[in-house]
Amino acid sequence: MTPARPPATLPALPRPRQPSTVRQFLRAKIHKATVTDADLAYIGSVTLDPELMERVGLEQYEKVLIVDNTNGARLETYALTGERGSGEVCINGAAAHLVSRGDEVIIMAFEYADAPGKPRQILVDENNRFVREIDHE
Repeated sequence: MTPARPPATLPALPRPRQPSTVRQFLRAKIHKATVTDADLAYIGSVTLDPELMERVGLEQYEKVLIVDNTNGARLETYALTGERGSGEVCINGAAAHLVSRGDEVIIMAFEYADAPGKPRQILVDENNRFVREIDHE
């Protein structure tokens, strides 16, 4: 009887290159802002004090997600620059049906990336004045 030959070893096939996974990550957040006005007659957007926008790196016309902590509403719109130092957080247009003056909101912007970066997040007081940076590390 002839001894059995060991099975031939096949060379490993190269693994197909996996495409990079692009995800959406939080980039900017203004936490616990108070809505100073809700203007149904204005054509869309949220008007923000530029001091708040600069602290988190928001640009004029940038898309933002607004979460109303008071009533649970969520909406997407874009940011407009208001009066510097005013503490303004004015919900404009149809969104004024969802968010009212005096509501507490979170304003967020996101970015597409392969991996998360460190988001710029701030906490503001009831007058929308900067209190501190938020760090979730």
